[in-house]
Amino acid sequence: MGLSRLFHTRCTPRLSTIAVALCLLLNCIACASAGELERRQAKRMHDRLTGVPPSVQRLDVMEADIAAGNATGAALLAMDDSAFYNVTLKNFAAPWTNRDQSVFAPMNDYTATVIGMIRDEVPFNRLLSADLVYVGNSSLGLPAYSMSNNNHYEALETQGIDLKTGLIPVAQSAVTDLPASATAGIMTTRAASEAFFIAGTNRAMFRFTLLNHLCNDLEQLKDITRSPDRIRQDVSRSPGGDSRIFLNACIGCHSGMDPMAQAFAYYNFDAVSARLQYTPGVVQPKYLINADNFKYGYVTPDDHWDNYWRSGANSLLGWDAGLPGSGSGAKSLGVELAGSRAFAACQVKKAFRTVCLRVPGNAADRGQVDTMVDDFIASNYNMKTVFAEAAVYCMAD
Repeated sequence: MGLSRLFHTRCTPRLSTIAVALCLLLNCIACASAGELERRQAKRMHDRLTGVPPSVQRLDVMEADIAAGNATGAALLAMDDSAFYNVTLKNFAAPWTNRDQSVFAPMNDYTATVIGMIRDEVPFNRLLSADLVYVGNSSLGLPAYSMSNNNHYEALETQGIDLKTGLIPVAQSAVTDLPASATAGIMTTRAASEAFFIAGTNRAMFRFTLLNHLCNDLEQLKDITRSPDRIRQDVSRSPGGDSRIFLNACIGCHSGMDPMAQAFAYYNFDAVSARLQYTPGVVQPKYLINADNFKYGYVTPDDHWDNYWRSGANSLLGWDAGLPGSGSGAKSLGVELAGSRAFAACQVKKAFRTVCLRVPGNAADRGQVDTMVDDFIASNYNMKTVFAEAAVYCMAD
């Protein structure tokens, strides 16, 4: 029998004083249990979002918010804790900055920019295209931002600067020698350049951008039905002497990747000077290597790109119909990639995993993710709303 029913059916004036007192006590216990639930939910929410326990005062306010039906407000209050920026978001972004996808990467301009954009509620679909980078406040006495070393950010980390208050936004074009038209958000940060533009053929930048920000690797996007006309000369059409390997495997990735990776034709990370190079109008030699592998292959003339995946199986990535699907340079490619529904869904899934400590695993989870993606886009790509909704959904786990 429920406690309230027990009170109404048995606590009558005919009962002894002891019985009445017992009924009142049981009701008090019921009230206390309800309050304890909300307090536990508030603490779990704070722990998940920040990795540290809340102060008593903050916990009291969060508990009251949840009790009043404002769990989202409680989550936003938890995100006001510096640990959300110094720990949760730092660990959230660090794996994207290196090929090993390690969380133990040093603080850098890529990570700082992700943290700053989320803190300032900058529309996150600008992540791959904005003329923007976050640096330490000039009042902190840090080494100046440099295109050739990471000293500025290493000092920021070594000194334990609070990232909630210590980061400020500046134009990339103001602290580098890149023109604003050549900046492409985190793709043209020094950290991303060192990891993904160094040596190779610049296909790594495209592959890791897909992996980190559309949550799909090339194997998942293989489509052998696309035209191979833009595949470069360095890709053999008969690897090992067997053309079937090219037709049934290689073409599946390169037919879509090569036309889009052409956007990076003027970029390179020079290992000697340890900095990003940009050569407008001059295609980097790496795009023309191994020409004898297939001399009739595509010779890259400029940085014009086209998205062949707007048709075929990969149209399911949800490309923005309002965009042209082609352009020149990294910035416009970043707009294309971040305009897809796959980009929005990827950010939601990563935030869900960070807060809920698991991937979406059942129909309810997947339905929640779909709702969060819609809300994320409707909120003008505000990542705080994503973290808050994930925290509310999983606070009872």
